[in-house]
Amino acid sequence: MNSSMILIVEDDVEIAAILTAYLQNVGFMVSHAENGALALAFCATSSPDLIILDVRMPVMDGWQVLAEVRRRGNTPVIMLTANDDDVDKLSALRIGADDYVVKPFNPAEVVARVQAVLRRTQVVTRSDDSFSTRSLSINLQQHSVVVKPDGTDIAPRLTTTEFRLITQFVREPNRVFSRDELLEACFPEGDTLPRTVDSHISKLRKKLDDAGASGLLQNVRGFGYRLGESK
Repeated sequence: MNSSMILIVEDDVEIAAILTAYLQNVGFMVSHAENGALALAFCATSSPDLIILDVRMPVMDGWQVLAEVRRRGNTPVIMLTANDDDVDKLSALRIGADDYVVKPFNPAEVVARVQAVLRRTQVVTRSDDSFSTRSLSINLQQHSVVVKPDGTDIAPRLTTTEFRLITQFVREPNRVFSRDELLEACFPEGDTLPRTVDSHISKLRKKLDDAGASGLLQNVRGFGYRLGESK
């Protein structure tokens, strides 16, 4: 039985009921909020593992709710949008959505997206000097990057910039980072060209692939990169 709690934020009660039935059928626990204000109130007292969030709602729209959810933390969010255009999709990713689904949709596809996002974004431990996801464990004091479950430490093969990059991704595994953001956070030596990031990411990705963590770094077309779960 899946113990994850999914919060559906949708003012259309029929759509919410259909999604609830499909999610419960595969074992998820489900709660429903009919508008953004109720959703944020729910999140203040409970901790959903993932939020399915409609864009067009009364009281607060989905963009406002997403921005506030991101201000509070890293809860994974899948946006429901009626607009099948790149503007809405890129807006969702820029504000911090983990995925988006265009209406009308197949409820089974939404369930599959939920399962995929949960696999990708689950953080298992975090402390002041260490971070851990399903695939990687990083210790800042020991300067180690261990690929799980085989325990391979790949840090000795990483450059200083590559170590900074992978640490940045693991710190916020739900977030899409633009090239400019990665430059500012990970390239204090003075590299100023955004395309420089692509070269470093490519080399880091190969080292992760060679260590058994293939597919971990994902390119989000038109925006940047994020951490994905290895397959």
